[in-house]
Formats: sequence, C-alpha cells, structure tokens
Amino acid sequence: MKVITSAREMQDFTVKERKSGRTVGFVPTMGYLHEGHMTLIKQARAENDIVVISIFVNPLQFGPNEDFDAYPRDFEHDQKMATGQNVDILFYPSTEEMYPSEPSLSVKVKSRVNVLCGRKRSGHFDGVATVLVKLFNIIMPDRAYFGLKDAQQVAVVAGLIHDFNFPIELIPVEIVREADGLAKSSRNVYLTAKERVEAPHLYKSLKIAKLEIQNGLRNPSKIEAIIRKHISNHTVGEIDYVEIYSYPELEVLPEISGKIIIAVAVKFTKARLIDNITFVV
Repeated sequence: MKVITSAREMQDFTVKERKSGRTVGFVPTMGYLHEGHMTLIKQARAENDIVVISIFVNPLQFGPNEDFDAYPRDFEHDQKMATGQNVDILFYPSTEEMYPSEPSLSVKVKSRVNVLCGRKRSGHFDGVATVLVKLFNIIMPDRAYFGLKDAQQVAVVAGLIHDFNFPIELIPVEIVREADGLAKSSRNVYLTAKERVEAPHLYKSLKIAKLEIQNGLRNPSKIEAIIRKHISNHTVGEIDYVEIYSYPELEVLPEISGKIIIAVAVKFTKARLIDNITFVV
C-alpha cells in the first residue's frame, strides 16, 4: 500500500490507472477505522481494480459545539487496518493541502438536510459536500462507497453526484450488525450492561414497523407510534426521533409508498444510538 499526501500526486496516479483501463473504487473516511469501514473496503476491493481510501478529518463539517481537535486520530492503526485489506492507495492529505487558501466559493446543500440528525447540525452537510467535491475531483473514482448507517449522508451524496454530474457510481453498503441485530458502532462500548441488552430493540422496532407496512398499514403517524411504544416498553432510552420519509429525497409522506426510510435515534446514559431501514413498499 502506498501513502499519498499530495492532491496533485493523487490525481496523477488516478489518471495513469484509468488510462490503463483500470477501475478505481473509493472509500472516504475520517480515519479511526473500524469494522464498518472494513466492510466498505472489502466491497470496493471485490468490485474494482484499484482501491483508494482517504483519511481526512474535515474541519468544515464540525459545528461550533463539536470539537474538531478532540476527534480521535490514530494513523498507525489506520495504516495497519488498510494494509490488511489490500488497499492500494491511502490518501492522507493535511488540512493545508486540502484548503491551502480561503475558498472563493462554497457548496450549499439545500434539501435532504433539515430532517433526522441534520436538523440539529446546521451547516454540517455543507462541509461534507464541499470536501467530497474536492475528493471526487482529486481521486476521480469510478465508484464511491458509503455506509447506510448514515443514510442521510448517503442521500446527500446521491444528490451531489446527480446535481454536479459526477461520472461516479454511488454504492450504498448495508449496515453491519451484531448477531442480535444491534447496528455496530464505536459508541456501543459506552452502553451499560443493561442498556446493551436493551439496545437491539431499536432494530426490532424497525422490523415490526416494516411488517406492519407490508401487512397494509400506510399511515406514517401510526407506524411511528408503534415504534415509539416498542422502544419505550423495552428500553430505558430517551427517544430523540422516530421519522419516516421518502428515500433518498427525505420528503414527508402523507401515505407510505415507494422507497422509504424509517429512522430512529435514542439517547442512553452515555451513548446516542441511531438506526434505520430502507425498503420499497
């Protein structure tokens, strides 16, 4: 595996590979790699000749109450993890390399952001979109891989690729789960023993909702109420939100139909967990 820190060198590498007819799969990350990232990398490895991952903690997507400096970083660990998955290129630029001067323009995401977790993170997805425009132009991948754990981000990226005509295939990758259904997350370690037993009920509530919809219930409010009741009855967590939207548009539905997302967020003592399912009705 080769580590590249220069945007120009990264572009030159990709141009050469594409001229040789090789396909490039890209997994963007902010580092501190875990099993979820490995799933993305494995799929990229299976579907492309060249696999590039980026590690860049993007300051533009951190809000005023989010500590950019405190974000976990462990490059040696990340390097070992990437090498173990046969990654070809690890793109590891500095902040100065990515933002060498004050930008003369900005990317503003206007839709798909004022719901779910984005409702409380004003400007977050503007920062995500800005760095992805740069990374897509630097790496020029054929395919880009994103985890559906953050389904809202996937929706925003889908809009970005469509609106800016990027010749990139977006590959959403399913959520990686524990044996009991709990979505894998670095935050799970902060759950108490009792909360860890209860946490799989987030996914169970989503599966119950899906079954109700498949059996003919189409009222979003009634489905949301079923989910809230199940979570309240089976966990001590505080429900942050239970929401149903069209997907990837993330628009309110008067009646459930088409492709939808059902998403939940629940606050436990020291961890806020999110989960979702997407499917076609």
